[in-house]
Amino acid sequence: MNDQTNQPVKLKMPVLADAILGGRFVPASLSMSAAKAFLVVIGSLLLAASAQFKIPLYPVPVTGQTLVVLLIGMTYGARLGGVTVAAYLFQGAVGLPVFAGGAFGIATLFGVTGGYLFGFLAAAVAMGKLAERGMGRTVTSTVIAMLIGNLVIYLMGATWLGSFIGFEKAVAVGVVPFLYGDVAKLIVAAGLMPVAWRLVKSAQD
Repeated sequence: MNDQTNQPVKLKMPVLADAILGGRFVPASLSMSAAKAFLVVIGSLLLAASAQFKIPLYPVPVTGQTLVVLLIGMTYGARLGGVTVAAYLFQGAVGLPVFAGGAFGIATLFGVTGGYLFGFLAAAVAMGKLAERGMGRTVTSTVIAMLIGNLVIYLMGATWLGSFIGFEKAVAVGVVPFLYGDVAKLIVAAGLMPVAWRLVKSAQD
């Protein structure tokens, strides 16, 4: 006889997208699958748009993508957030000009900035996991989650870039120039997420 009473219970809390899809925001005639597909399309379009607002530093341009990626992960959860970023990467790989500066193709995906692009996927999933543990509902937990998400992107991006130019130089050109901008994005996210939760909850009351 198997005794499972001492096994830890895995808790998965609803993320913001769950609250929206399960509330009054989605028409009753729209299926859950269609609603999620719509969120994937909107999220990938936002990522593509955010990639076009950039400061052209070399070799890694400054864009608004990190903020959008981390917010998608925190809002959508691990699975839906991961699917959304994967859809964005697929769009770029097949030739749509969705990467920074209108770039596209396999060469860009596996070029010097490829680590950051794949880091977006890993960070979105990580942020989704954190959100499913209840983070992102307060300013403090949002800041902690954003720091973790940024760290994932930096580690993957700089390690990948380091294979081209050396790790120390990769940190110097692929991490340090972005720290101030990412602090600003962190502040924006820390303000947005708790407010979004309050708005959704008030609409459901």
